[in-house]
Amino acid sequence: MLLLAAAFIVAFVLLLYMVSPLISPKSLKLPGAHVVVTGGSSGIGKCIAIECYKQGAFITLIARDENKLLQTKKEIEKYSVNDKQVVLCISVDVSKDYEQVENVLKQAQEKLGPVDMLVNCAGTSITGKFEDIEVNSFERLMAVNYLGSVYPSRAVIATMKERRMGRIVFVSSQAGQLGLFGYTAYSPTKFALRGLAEALQMEVKPYNVYVTVAYPPDTDTPGFAEESKTKPLETKLISETSSVCQAEQVARVIVKDAIQGNFNSSVGSDGYMLSILTSGMSPVTSITEGLQQVVCMGIFRIIGLFYLGSFDSIVRRCMMQREKSESADKNE
Repeated sequence: MLLLAAAFIVAFVLLLYMVSPLISPKSLKLPGAHVVVTGGSSGIGKCIAIECYKQGAFITLIARDENKLLQTKKEIEKYSVNDKQVVLCISVDVSKDYEQVENVLKQAQEKLGPVDMLVNCAGTSITGKFEDIEVNSFERLMAVNYLGSVYPSRAVIATMKERRMGRIVFVSSQAGQLGLFGYTAYSPTKFALRGLAEALQMEVKPYNVYVTVAYPPDTDTPGFAEESKTKPLETKLISETSSVCQAEQVARVIVKDAIQGNFNSSVGSDGYMLSILTSGMSPVTSITEGLQQVVCMGIFRIIGLFYLGSFDSIVRRCMMQREKSESADKNE
């Protein structure tokens, strides 16, 4: 009886793997495609632009710093695969004025054709205790990290639907899957991207347009280095429980998932576990992906509870040490 049940399960899984490609999105071909990357002058955004350029895409880089854009343009052009490829640079703040963002994207499409893939990578981070963070910092992060993705996406979505093809990528963070000490200003902006992505995917899927939400872990970028300078002790200790990834590795995974039309994009075993744990009502790209979530959810929840317990222990320990130090200072 057990052998029969096992054989049935194996046959069922094999059937799912056979049927899965029939319902999965058709991969986007990057050679000759027009890829727009916001926040593309450094970090993950720059590496995504390089990865797409290596595969024959035309690139539009969008960022605020014009000098950094021009330096990045020269670096990307070293990876050309043919002499027709172009790297276009546009200096604009994608979080301030929608009409301006819409106009520059129209200009980019006039020069390089309709946008085939938009990668929303513009973002910034502030760490600190909730009561220590300036109120205007919450507003600024929501503008950059959330509206800075809404505006470019809004500017290209109509054309993608008309053409019945396209990819939109929102670069969130593992802090957009799990709220952590010190990220009360940052995490909500990254959580918001998922809500936007889920609702938008439901709207555009019938038009063969697919949305990807990327959840990179701590990544070795200039932004991460700057963020680390102001991290509270608790945040630093929690961050030490996971390794820091290279931007090139993260970029390769994001590009691969985006062109395949995968909704979730994660890196490493921790990322895979978090994606399963936080899948909730998010869409799946294939039947097998849904099956993996169903099978793994329980055991991953147990592991997740262990992590949460260790994080709480770190926070309590730091609080006790701080109170002990403050008490000693008062007695001196």
